[in-house]
Amino acid sequence: MSALHLSFYSTFILSILGLAFHRTHLVSALLCLESMMLALYVSLAMWPVHTQTPTSTVLPIIMLTFSACEAGAGLALLVASTRTHGTDHLQNFNLLKC
Repeated sequence: MSALHLSFYSTFILSILGLAFHRTHLVSALLCLESMMLALYVSLAMWPVHTQTPTSTVLPIIMLTFSACEAGAGLALLVASTRTHGTDHLQNFNLLKC
C-alpha cells in the first residue's frame, strides 16, 4: 500500500470516526460528512493518474456537484433547526415530533 492510498484511507476513516463519536452539534456532523466527500473526491481525481489512463473521468465532477448540493441542503437544515429549536445540539432533536 502506497503512502497516497494510506492517506486517503486514513482521512476517510477518521471522518467516519468523527461522525460516529463526536455527534454533539449538527455542524460537526456536517463537517465530517464534507471531509468524507472531499476524501472521495481527491481519490477519484487521482485514480486516472494512478492507473495511467489517458482520459480523465467525469465522475469526480459529478461527485463534487452532489457534494455541493449536500452541503447546501445540510446548511439549510442547520438554519431551520436553529431557528425552530434555538440550538444545533443533536440531542435536542426528536424525529418523532412534528
